[in-house]
Amino acid sequence: MLIGKVIGTVVATEKDASLVGLKLLVVRPLDEHGAAAGTAIVAADAVGCGVGEMVLYASGSSARQTARTDKRPVDAVIMAIVDSWEVGGEQKYKK
Repeated sequence: MLIGKVIGTVVATEKDASLVGLKLLVVRPLDEHGAAAGTAIVAADAVGCGVGEMVLYASGSSARQTARTDKRPVDAVIMAIVDSWEVGGEQKYKK
């Protein structure tokens, strides 16, 4: 699992039929301190999150392990909304 922040949405009217009904969001990967850490990715939303939320996501074959993404051509999936996170006794984020 990786941690990131949802920074945008993707709308694709023409897509594979198996993707119909999946919300696609742009996620910025974060490091353990909450700083941007890499290139943004597009992830399928399996939990109903929105722009501005901190999330946990998975990529690669793990992205196809949720009920919403099973047997769908996705390379990344948002699978949790972060309520809080702490590193070394210091709170980095609280919803």
